[in-house]
Amino acid sequence: MTLTADPTPLASPALESVYRPPRPLDLLGTVAILQRGRKDPTMAIEGSVAWRAMRTDAGIATLALRAAADEVRATAWGPGAGEALAQVPRLCGAADDDEGFDPSGHPLLAATAHRNPGLRLTRTDAVFEALAGAIIEQKVTGLQAFGAWRVLVTRFGDAAPGPVPRPLFAAPVAEAWRRIPSWAWHRAGVQPPQSRTVVRAAERAPSIARAVRAATDGTARDAALTSLPGVGPWTSAETRIRALGDPDAVSVGDYHLAHEVGYALTGARTDDAGMLALLEPWAGHRQRVVRLIRLSGAAEPRRGPRLAPEDHREH
Repeated sequence: MTLTADPTPLASPALESVYRPPRPLDLLGTVAILQRGRKDPTMAIEGSVAWRAMRTDAGIATLALRAAADEVRATAWGPGAGEALAQVPRLCGAADDDEGFDPSGHPLLAATAHRNPGLRLTRTDAVFEALAGAIIEQKVTGLQAFGAWRVLVTRFGDAAPGPVPRPLFAAPVAEAWRRIPSWAWHRAGVQPPQSRTVVRAAERAPSIARAVRAATDGTARDAALTSLPGVGPWTSAETRIRALGDPDAVSVGDYHLAHEVGYALTGARTDDAGMLALLEPWAGHRQRVVRLIRLSGAAEPRRGPRLAPEDHREH
């Protein structure tokens, strides 16, 4: 799939469809992981409606999803509206296969799964978009990363069509990411190692996406993604989670994740090696376990001040 930038989208009629999931679905809980902060220019959740600006082979589109009874009502605008509607089942977790997952081995997981029967793993199939966002999030706080994403997407992306609840933008195409000038990265607060990695990824975006989609398991997907200098296991996992709905991806190297998993499953902190050992009984579904832990409400009491964001723009 080769995506190109769109001119200002012309007004277009709305297209509509209805998706009826075969199992219970928590729509907002499923797609919320795609939102990079509450001010994400590519996505908004307003009340019971999830809005997403996206790219397709046919052009950009705005997609609005609303759960009603046992169905999801989808409306799309823009030249890519038809393809956006075709993506709805996968966004709603239709490709998520939880066969073999048994949370009963831990009371916290069992109780959380029982309370959240509609949790599904979403997927966008937009490999490069997920990869670019993950690279920007490397080695900084979420607040810094979300701010940089907002600045760059708003400046270099394309305005979303339709009656959006606030201005939304489709993320830049790979060529646009490649051409972002160094001063713009600097003003957005993105460090040179991360901006260089995004640019290198943009240069190979089609081949990387093909290799990731062709891979048959997590090891092969990791190999495809980490073949790019500057992309390690954490960035690979974050990309796989959003683009592919990978049920086994674990963000090793995350500042908080190992502590969260250790505390939820044992009542004590652990490191990455300890986290992987704790998650081993659910191999194949480790991302599903992580999602349940984060929904469980289990949180270690704070023992110190929050991490203060560091401003790298002066260096």
